[in-house]
Amino acid sequence: METFADGMVRNWASILDEATKAQAEATAALPILAGPIALMPDAHFGWGATVGSVIATESAVIPSAVGVDIGCGMAARRLDLRLDQLGDDTAERWVAQAAALIPAGLGHWHQEPSDEARAWFADHPPPPTLKKAERALVQLGTLGSGNHFVELASDEDDAVWILLHSGSRGGGNQLATRHTEKAKRLHAALGTELADPELAWLQQGTDEFDAYVRDLGWAQAYARQNRAMLLQGAHAALDTALGRRTEVVRDVNCHHNYTELEQHEGRWLWVTRKGAIRAGVDDRGLIPGSMGQRSYVVRGLGNPLSYESCSHGAGRALSRTQARKTLSVETLAERMGGRAWQASDARALLDEHPEAYKPLEVVMRDQADLVKVEHELQAIANYKGVS
Repeated sequence: METFADGMVRNWASILDEATKAQAEATAALPILAGPIALMPDAHFGWGATVGSVIATESAVIPSAVGVDIGCGMAARRLDLRLDQLGDDTAERWVAQAAALIPAGLGHWHQEPSDEARAWFADHPPPPTLKKAERALVQLGTLGSGNHFVELASDEDDAVWILLHSGSRGGGNQLATRHTEKAKRLHAALGTELADPELAWLQQGTDEFDAYVRDLGWAQAYARQNRAMLLQGAHAALDTALGRRTEVVRDVNCHHNYTELEQHEGRWLWVTRKGAIRAGVDDRGLIPGSMGQRSYVVRGLGNPLSYESCSHGAGRALSRTQARKTLSVETLAERMGGRAWQASDARALLDEHPEAYKPLEVVMRDQADLVKVEHELQAIANYKGVS
């Protein structure tokens, strides 16, 4: 770990470009901080605040620092199934079944809400600020697109896992956008000078802050439930592909775009993790690599300098536009060799090429003081939403 910006940035990223560094420095200059910001090893330039940053405040929250995909995160399930129990065509059959059972891609949702989604909404009524709540209802249990995915993988003991990445879908995006715009209008009216308007915050003790925290909590709960339902769908797809039932050994479910009120070194702080996961002592987390490659199940070491946090993945090295311009379908197919995936959609998936991400081995080496590896997962099959 190194520091810069007069000690107001603690940095674990050995790969850090100048634009990302400058963005972190701008965030570190905010008057609301309760201490230095922490850059995780996967840090890269983001909208508003840096992706892979941890921001601690005592009485304010920056909606844009949480981001538009409130509660986005990872979930994994270890099954009572071994790699040698998969048939030769099981992985390909699973991809086909996942496509049939898991709505994915921009605009592709369930035709009707599931009974489970209706029950969850009955127990967790959406906030009044959420418009088109019916759309959020039908999106519960859907994957989305971009870097959201579902994978089959095996660990060092040849146990089979399901691994996935998704969040709060359109509802979380709508709520996040609404509160970010509210914060920007409030600061504009006050004449607050900010390096980036996206860094506008909401102050605790105001109606605007209370409304955001209420909506944030609902969206985070929605995202966690969405991942739980996706795990069920991916598990059902595997059982169909196998032609028999498999049992759950363990589930892991963690956010990486969120804010929580936490106690750190005797102080209650609002800790915002934008592209970072909680890594308190023995917290179990998930760190995926790039598409169809390696991922890790980790346990936190509780490092106070990172506000007990670690990276949420490998982190982008190329923007989506750069990846489409500089990487090829042929090299994507090479990197995905030996795995079942949507090869016919390779052109649409080019921005998720493994070479668009930082090397995961570097990211893991950079955070050896933040987490310990519990399981290393090797991808067997990958399914993504294609817009």
